[in-house]
Amino acid sequence: MARSTSCNLFKAGTLSLAIATVSPALAQQVADAPLDNSTVIYEAAYFAEYSPVNVNDMIDRIPGVSLAMNNHSGNRGRRGLGAGENEILINGQRQTGKSNEGRSQLSRISADQVDHIEIIRGTSEEMDIRGGGQVVNIVLLDSASRSSVTAEANMEHYQDGTMEPGAKLSWTGQSGALNYLFHVEAEPQYMNRVANEVSRSALGDLLETRDEESVMERTDYQTSFNLGYQFEKSMVQLNGLYGGDCAPEDKDRVINDYAGSSFTTRVEREFIDRCRDNWEVGGDYEYGFDNGSKYRFLFIINNGQGDSTRERFDVFSDHEEKDLFLFNERRDQERIFRTSYTWDVFDNHGLEIGLERAQTIRDSDLRLGVPGPTTSPDHGNLMAINIDNANSTVEEIRYENFLVHNWQLNGKMALESSLIYETSTITQTGDVFNERDFNFLRPKFDYRYDLTQSIQLRATIEKKVSQLSFSDFSASSDNNDDDQNTQAGNPEIVQEQSWNYSLNLEYRFPNSLGVLNSELYYRDYEDVIDRVDVSTGPNDLRSARGNIGDAYRYGLNMDASTHLGFVGLPSGLLTLGFSVQDSEVTDPFLGTERRMRHNSRWFGRASFRHDVTRWDLSYGFNYFNSDNDSDARTQIDINDIERDIRDYGLMLFVEKKAFDGITFRLNVMNVNDPQSCRERTRFQGATIGGIVEEIENYCSSNGVQYAFTVRQTF
Repeated sequence: MARSTSCNLFKAGTLSLAIATVSPALAQQVADAPLDNSTVIYEAAYFAEYSPVNVNDMIDRIPGVSLAMNNHSGNRGRRGLGAGENEILINGQRQTGKSNEGRSQLSRISADQVDHIEIIRGTSEEMDIRGGGQVVNIVLLDSASRSSVTAEANMEHYQDGTMEPGAKLSWTGQSGALNYLFHVEAEPQYMNRVANEVSRSALGDLLETRDEESVMERTDYQTSFNLGYQFEKSMVQLNGLYGGDCAPEDKDRVINDYAGSSFTTRVEREFIDRCRDNWEVGGDYEYGFDNGSKYRFLFIINNGQGDSTRERFDVFSDHEEKDLFLFNERRDQERIFRTSYTWDVFDNHGLEIGLERAQTIRDSDLRLGVPGPTTSPDHGNLMAINIDNANSTVEEIRYENFLVHNWQLNGKMALESSLIYETSTITQTGDVFNERDFNFLRPKFDYRYDLTQSIQLRATIEKKVSQLSFSDFSASSDNNDDDQNTQAGNPEIVQEQSWNYSLNLEYRFPNSLGVLNSELYYRDYEDVIDRVDVSTGPNDLRSARGNIGDAYRYGLNMDASTHLGFVGLPSGLLTLGFSVQDSEVTDPFLGTERRMRHNSRWFGRASFRHDVTRWDLSYGFNYFNSDNDSDARTQIDINDIERDIRDYGLMLFVEKKAFDGITFRLNVMNVNDPQSCRERTRFQGATIGGIVEEIENYCSSNGVQYAFTVRQTF
């Protein structure tokens, strides 16, 4: 009954919004706006008074740009090169990468290289992006020769007094038909976290307290390049990335035990040694025929690997004794190739037909050692514990046959429809052998109606299939629960599927003063992924990620972004967003109806910046918050229930452009020193039994963080 009511409310809301949209009175408000193009263009001169250093500085001054760069209710996980999550084009071309895609390059391209920026609100077979929203296109200057270098140095200060340096260097330019971008960076990711935990019995009696401090030394290193060459009829792009870091972490923990007749204190120390590296190469080739048709070929090859060794020690006055060894190693590889042909069948109709092949591989190894009568050098010289499904290789071979049709119905309306037929085989080897075949039919319809250049209605219907996380297939480490060192894997997990319906209404004020946008959406899920029971018996309770059945989610996103000239701040920009949502799924452990995980009832965000142009000074803030309702943030598991409670987030900044074009910026993160808390209720036996064993209240904080940055373009 509740589901039927929700569907009816969604349909009624959709109809009401559509009627309001096509109302003649609403259309008349901006009837004098041009009707021939829904793309919004910001010339480089628009940003001149703000003295931007890079493209990010320019983007930050565009009202409503977050609508094109945020995806409130998008797909979970990016699946192949056809996914519509890449909202950034550079010179009309997507940057074929995942770690090195278009958005990551915005801070690397200097502002003096930009001719103009486009907010593309329409659809076209010319764009190799299939999203239901908008696209930002960065158009660079077309020059026989241009070159610039952007340098950035920063220093970050953390709550324990530690200061960590970082630096970035980018070289961009053009030489004839060659465009290039080279980038290197060292980004500090140091962490100092202070936490405490209080455990009580079901009757409220104090059982235990824990005070913990952890310090992680980490600096991310990365280098990348992007090359593009324009021939007479064709274009070639190639990009690559290499990065890595080591992040050793020390934890000191004091545990006070109040259970029983006497009070005891013990000290623990943990050392976690982590290292990782990854590389990626991507590229595309495009050839334009004399009749206007195009051939495209794109590819991505990447590799990421890392390992983590966790060792825990009981600390005594004169020695230490190791009581835990946990080693986790993984390697992820991906190879994706996509080819397509695009042509105009006849006037106002464009077709794209193509094929995509993807190979995804994950290798994993997990080893656990505890004190015992025997020792193993491969298990930290502790006793080896057998873990089910600890060594695994998971491989998926996937093919997508796709057809996309773009239809310009008239000067105001466009319809893009696509059909994807996907087949795949997932094979798991190692401790477990399992091979399964899948096939999915994924249609999509994207309708856009420009009442005027200022008012646009977008309606989307799409079948989506999630990308599985291959780490769910095998056992993995659990660093968030000292009573449970590992988590089970699930070789039988399948893809989550959903039918997505959304309706957007957008109004852009004249003269780029601001944007109002609303989105009403509904999602109908099957094979929802969450925790499921994989216990081998009543005395061996286990859970793993798996499929729990059908669900639905619906909600409303409201966004507003405007210059503040009406309150005397014409160079002030305020952006507000508010989302409300609800969902329903049947919990597999209790059999009761609840919300889907990560489904807060509401989420709010606000950002403000004011450019005092006569002083070359900017300042502002970013704020976000969401509800802490127990149902919305509760995770029910086989033998415990966890509830997350989080404070609001606040960041402040001030920026000044000084002598010789040097820009100084101060960011203050975690201004309110927010705490992240978790309330965990443990049960004797299964959760459904309802016999509470203890209640743990855990809170942690990373403290206020300061970052001072100096930037200049040469």
